[in-house]
Amino acid sequence: MFNKKNKKVEQVRLNKFIASSGLCSRRKADELIEQGVVKVNGTVVKELGFSVSTKDKVTVNGQPLKKSNLVYIKYYKPAGYITTMSDEKGRKTIYDILPQEVKDLKPVGRLDKDSTGLLIMTNDGDFINKMTHPSIKIPKVYRVTAEGKMNQQHLLQMAKGIEIEQGKIAYADSAILDYEGKNTVLQIILYQGMNRQIRKMLDSLGFPVISLKRISHGTINIQGLKKGQFKYLKPREVTDLLRQIKKLEKQASKEEK
Repeated sequence: MFNKKNKKVEQVRLNKFIASSGLCSRRKADELIEQGVVKVNGTVVKELGFSVSTKDKVTVNGQPLKKSNLVYIKYYKPAGYITTMSDEKGRKTIYDILPQEVKDLKPVGRLDKDSTGLLIMTNDGDFINKMTHPSIKIPKVYRVTAEGKMNQQHLLQMAKGIEIEQGKIAYADSAILDYEGKNTVLQIILYQGMNRQIRKMLDSLGFPVISLKRISHGTINIQGLKKGQFKYLKPREVTDLLRQIKKLEKQASKEEK
């Protein structure tokens, strides 16, 4: 498309434009388009392949959207806060303590109230969808202290899979790092995203979690951060993570065939 001065105007797919506003993922944007709640310059658009430019006025449910500058951060979550924007029970959330400049970002996955460590946060809805999609097995590494002395047999059980709920089998790669008195310090790597997965697995083996900290998520690690601090990801860090996602997407596609 060209404007009146014959300068080429960059166009993007409508679903990508919606996702880049931070509203949702591209998949969810497609659903909104099909539902007829998306308008471009006042006209309802239901065509999934429709393209728009920054000159176009896009609304969803009557609310105007603007293409946002995509922002990615790593954040060191302290204990005592849940990973959600609000809580009906009145519990403290990470948004109660996040600096104002990043309060519009959304977390990639969650850490429970008592857990600490790395959270990647962004306004890129499509990125969040890719990072959290069950077929994309991005490794998440944790340092865990468990009550009691574990051995290699317990680690083997975790690798083979443990039923943490009816019909739900959880798997984890793990290694014993140290013993602290009567307790075990572990490194645990997850490729799934089940709720409180590590705590449930160790509870089922009889070794309750004392402390749990996520130290890396994909190619991003917590290095250089103190509790409650955040850092903007550098373009190279985002690129490396996107490359890892693309590689894992290809692997998932091969496994499906």
